[in-house]
Amino acid sequence: MTAAASARQILTRLHEVMASRMHAQGKLDQVVEIIGECLTSEVCSIYLLREGMLELFATRGLNQSAVHVTRMAIGEGLTGVIAETTQMLNLAEAKAHPDFQYRPETGEEKFHSFAGVPIIYRERAVGVLCVQHLDPRRYEDIEIEALQTTAMVLSELIANAELVDDEDALGLSAEMSGQQTLTGLTLVKGLGAGIAAYHQPRVQITQMMADDTEAERERVYRAFAKMREQIDNLTGQAEFGVGGEHEEVLETYKMFAYDEGWSRRINEAIDSGLTAEAAIERVQQHTRMRMREIDDPLLADRMHDLEDLANRLVRIVAGQIGTAAQQGLRKDTILIARNLGPAELLEYDKRRLKGVILEEGSLTAHVVIVARAMGVPVLGRAKGLRGIVREGDEILLDATAATATVRPTAQVADAFAQRFAKSREKQAAYASLRDVEPFTRCGTRIQVMINAGLRDDISALALTGADGVGLFRTEFQFLVSATLPQRERQLRLYRDVLDAAGDKPVIFRTVDIGGDKAVPYLASDIGANDENPAMGWRALRLALHREGLMKAQARALLEAAAGRSLYVMFPMVSEPWEFDAAKAVFEDQLLFLRSHKKMVPERINYGAMLEVPALAEVLDLLLPKLSFLSIGTNDLTQFLFAADRGNPALAERYDWLSIAILRFLRRVVISTAGTDVDLGVCGEMGGRRLEALALLAIGFRRLSITPAAVGPIKELVRKVDLAELSEAMTAWLAQPGIDLRAQLGAWASERDIETD
Repeated sequence: MTAAASARQILTRLHEVMASRMHAQGKLDQVVEIIGECLTSEVCSIYLLREGMLELFATRGLNQSAVHVTRMAIGEGLTGVIAETTQMLNLAEAKAHPDFQYRPETGEEKFHSFAGVPIIYRERAVGVLCVQHLDPRRYEDIEIEALQTTAMVLSELIANAELVDDEDALGLSAEMSGQQTLTGLTLVKGLGAGIAAYHQPRVQITQMMADDTEAERERVYRAFAKMREQIDNLTGQAEFGVGGEHEEVLETYKMFAYDEGWSRRINEAIDSGLTAEAAIERVQQHTRMRMREIDDPLLADRMHDLEDLANRLVRIVAGQIGTAAQQGLRKDTILIARNLGPAELLEYDKRRLKGVILEEGSLTAHVVIVARAMGVPVLGRAKGLRGIVREGDEILLDATAATATVRPTAQVADAFAQRFAKSREKQAAYASLRDVEPFTRCGTRIQVMINAGLRDDISALALTGADGVGLFRTEFQFLVSATLPQRERQLRLYRDVLDAAGDKPVIFRTVDIGGDKAVPYLASDIGANDENPAMGWRALRLALHREGLMKAQARALLEAAAGRSLYVMFPMVSEPWEFDAAKAVFEDQLLFLRSHKKMVPERINYGAMLEVPALAEVLDLLLPKLSFLSIGTNDLTQFLFAADRGNPALAERYDWLSIAILRFLRRVVISTAGTDVDLGVCGEMGGRRLEALALLAIGFRRLSITPAAVGPIKELVRKVDLAELSEAMTAWLAQPGIDLRAQLGAWASERDIETD
């Protein structure tokens, strides 16, 4: 009989055994007999993990008296090495391997060849299936494939029959079973507790053996067709808009999606008797083993792309379409993801979402801005997430300290609860400053405003006592909508926001989409193939090009502000003519409304965002046309340093307290001195206490920040003497090579000013 025929016979007979009413031990005894016969191996043995040790559970060819007696540690002997590394071994002469270990009670001394494969359950080894032969020989690939498929089927039997300890039945190593601590980069400060939920939940395969092979094959064919359609449509989606890698990533995904070899191997696994889900997983197990042998980092990354694609395929086959947001959060949740787009985060229920942990992420990514607006703490750059966190694990997230505790002990949970209580006390102290005006010690009034983007955000004005909304991000409505929001919908939102704000000003920024804020219904306009989307066809550039888009928004804002003052701000202005063109759109719509006897705003205050450094060189031309100017420190930072805000490798590279940034900002302050232009900062920089000190020191008197930061910044302002602070900053900026963060921190500490 050929090796291929033997492999097919194994799976046919295995299916009969698994379908029988025999008890678990009896099935294991039958399995070793079947494999031994079909592969003409004198020995076949199954070892399972119990109490942290590999125990011989069933054997054909070794001494039966060794069953449930022979035990070895993970990493001990050939069997232990397979369990430890989750890699197969195929040896013509077992004794030649440095890890070979002889156990006299088994009677295995006379055997030469050895092959073994791990039994994997939920990505961890719970046992080992191995064969031995009297004569030296290497087992053929088809025989190894049969062993690996058998091991997959056994994993289901082992878990269902509870043949191993509970923790081991889940395939959990020490990293997956006890308390573990993740470390990363603080993206949004705060504390949160909840259960782990993956943004894209992993499918748990519960049925390995197929009843109808052709039906399983048809399921895979349909899944491949749907997956390929999804990949073909990915061009306009935000998850692939990552700098210059966009096109390369997309092409790699297409290559794998249409790879006939991949689909053929899945079909062959189905032919062996597996379900569609198990066949995909079987092929991926083989791929993972190959990945461990790859030294080329680029090739290894591509294999990770295939892993992602396989997960997508198995979700389609299993009918598990959508993210955790679309499935709905049922408990307080800490969300786990590689990365997120801002629109994806907005899909989650704010009442249940208590925190986010990302494998990637950077301080200035738009998803971080959205998370701050939602009041959700975020930890980024957390390595090894998938090797530590299981779906449903309890997590205590301390994003302020850049840590997360997974599966905490009772003592750790109690200590965290106490910290949480103290944090709430601190927040209560900040809340008590709601009606207190933020004057410095020297008597200077500082305007403290909030950034917003949702209708519900406006309630923070009353809760915090902020002076108004210094930045209302109108694009949030575009991000959460399946289609382009019509003028009437925009009008309702803007009117509701102004009504809720009362007599406090609201600065509306016109729509800023593109870059990592892509929307599928404008994909053809956003420039999905830009090598650098952040510096491409986005924000005001896109709005001026898509004339109807800006006209509709202008009309909606003008009608919403009828009888009131309207503050409108244009993003990403690079040259004065762009501001002129945008203002002209509003003025044309104003004339239209007046000609139709419609009510219009009593006054329109036009402003610009300074995010593109080039604008600083022509401020003398622009300032006479402005009512106000706002610095967008997030985009300004990436443009000033040519550092993509979405690139994880650059997340910690550039500091907001670098001398380069502060000198640039001080020059802008000097340029506006003596004019009637109201200058402020509406980037995330102003919401950080130490960075806020620096901004006050160089002359900023208006800060627009996340609502959660209003109390802390008010408290900070009341402790500052501006003359003293400005004098110190002037000296620091004149010193080359100085660590400004350390100097400013020490200055604050000496005056009992908290900077965390």
